[in-house]
Amino acid sequence: MTADGTTADGPKSGVGVDFSARRQEVRVLKNYVGGEWREPDGVKTLDDVDPVSGEVVAEVPLSGAGEVRSAVEAARAAQRAWRDVPPQRRARAVLALRDGLLSRREELVALVSADMGKTLVDADGEVGRGIESVESAAAVPHLLKGETLEGVAEGVDVELVRQPVGVVAAITPFNFPAMIPLWFLPYAIACGNSFLLKPSEQDPRPAGLIVEIVAAIEEIPPGVVNLVHGGREAVTALLEDPGIDAISFVGRAETARIVAEGAVRTGKRVQALGGAKNSLVVMPDADLGEAMPAIMGSAFGAAGQRCLAGSVCVVVGDAARRAEVRDALVSAASDQTVGPGDDPATDVCPMVSAAAREKVAAAIGRAESDAELLLDGRGDAGPAGTFLGPTIAIADDHESELPRDELFGPLLTVVEVDALDAALDFLNGSRYGNAGAIFTRSGAAARQYRYEAEAGMLGVNVGVPAPVAWFPFSGWNDSIDGDLHANGTDAVRFYTRSKVITSRW
Repeated sequence: MTADGTTADGPKSGVGVDFSARRQEVRVLKNYVGGEWREPDGVKTLDDVDPVSGEVVAEVPLSGAGEVRSAVEAARAAQRAWRDVPPQRRARAVLALRDGLLSRREELVALVSADMGKTLVDADGEVGRGIESVESAAAVPHLLKGETLEGVAEGVDVELVRQPVGVVAAITPFNFPAMIPLWFLPYAIACGNSFLLKPSEQDPRPAGLIVEIVAAIEEIPPGVVNLVHGGREAVTALLEDPGIDAISFVGRAETARIVAEGAVRTGKRVQALGGAKNSLVVMPDADLGEAMPAIMGSAFGAAGQRCLAGSVCVVVGDAARRAEVRDALVSAASDQTVGPGDDPATDVCPMVSAAAREKVAAAIGRAESDAELLLDGRGDAGPAGTFLGPTIAIADDHESELPRDELFGPLLTVVEVDALDAALDFLNGSRYGNAGAIFTRSGAAARQYRYEAEAGMLGVNVGVPAPVAWFPFSGWNDSIDGDLHANGTDAVRFYTRSKVITSRW
């Protein structure tokens, strides 16, 4: 129902399209180990399904401990010589990766859209942010510089140097199949490590294209970068293999904790980035004409499947202001078009799978008894059962499932409070601490929010406060297990170990 008591129509639908042109030959994906593409023998495969049509577009090998061990051995064999390559030459190899990505950018964008489902605009933004990470990592000769202090005692000097960790692995999620592998790969190899990538089994083809680009770069020797497809068994093997020195992970908070604990048990360094439940605070003085497009993009872009998605709108103000914001949210969300990601008219893409869609739809169903639905997007699910339109609900119970649990879909929950202090209390009551944003014209309100909000990435009149690659992706609380984040100087610190030398001459 809307604020005036009427039932809103669902969002626009673009799901009734002809998918015959989307069919393509099914192939079994290959691992890339020691400079060779290998099709694992004797392992089961998983269907890689087009999120729009539901058709199988590839078979993903579910590699196990044997395949992981082969990749680790190749990485270990290559790492010692790669470490000896001067940092400036490793930086040039990373720049060659940048050039390769730029030359095949359109191809990679199309593949992200086809495999994950997101719109071409979103996919292009994702690839662009990934290329930013490569550019940032190319500054490694500067970032690797150590420190010295002369004369700490008579004839005694102290020096700190940074050296590579060794063999590092990355376990990456479905929602950014190109960008997040590029958060890790360029920094890891620029610092002198060898690298093993295990992409999401739900949409692994963009990662395969990235590694294909790497394979064509003469400056990167065989074995420095490796790719192993798989699911849970491959993750377990990565955690248990003694030849891996560090693991980078992005995924659900519960899985991040499992990965972190497993890595620590086997003596590995770990950065495990988890989930989120981000709040967008709309102050009484906010310009709704500017705020609404930002909120729509944050809540419903990529069908809400982002760890920076604004999934809660905290409305600050009296009853009249609350009604005004409700109406503005419903009006803006109703204008969002649901459809295939490669359709330029689409605003809200399909979810990655029918199971992901069902999880969010089920949560909406459970909430109907104690939450008011302003807009219900549970209409035509499409051929693959993956479409879910923008849905807006008001939660009277601020501690219930919709405003507190990460549901990862195009669902925006409205929480209404009287003052900024109450909004901050709600935000800081979350187990997560990834991101948040405030919409206001007041410098005082923005300053209080910046100072008191307990999250690592904040926006002021910005709906998706994603840091550029020269800064860390710095979630707090249950949004990370580990001390060092992805990107920026944190990445260099994670992929190196400091060594302090005290000398007397």
